[in-house]
Amino acid sequence: MNLKPPVIGVVGPCAAGKSTLVEQLRLRGYQVRHIAQEHSYVPDMWRQFAKAEVLIYLDVTFEVSRDRTGSSWSRDIYNNQVQRLTHARENADLTIETNDRTPEQVLDLVLEYFRRNSI
Repeated sequence: MNLKPPVIGVVGPCAAGKSTLVEQLRLRGYQVRHIAQEHSYVPDMWRQFAKAEVLIYLDVTFEVSRDRTGSSWSRDIYNNQVQRLTHARENADLTIETNDRTPEQVLDLVLEYFRRNSI
């Protein structure tokens, strides 16, 4: 029996590392989607449009997010993103705080989770 691999969704505030993780997982053959949930007022957009079967939430603080992007956006913008992500965070299969982690460390945590859960 040939089982289809699950669709993996990645969500989180801006500059949490979503694009980098998605790229690295795709290079390894995973079916993964970068979900821009932080910009949507549809609480379960990640489920409706991306059809994610496994959801990864990458978290980052306001300060680190702003440093990574070099932007001058306000804490209110960040807080709005976090609010829009509430449903996704509550339903995430894996949550990783990325503040003090390199992209390689985040990838290693995800791959370890996949190994433990046979994904």
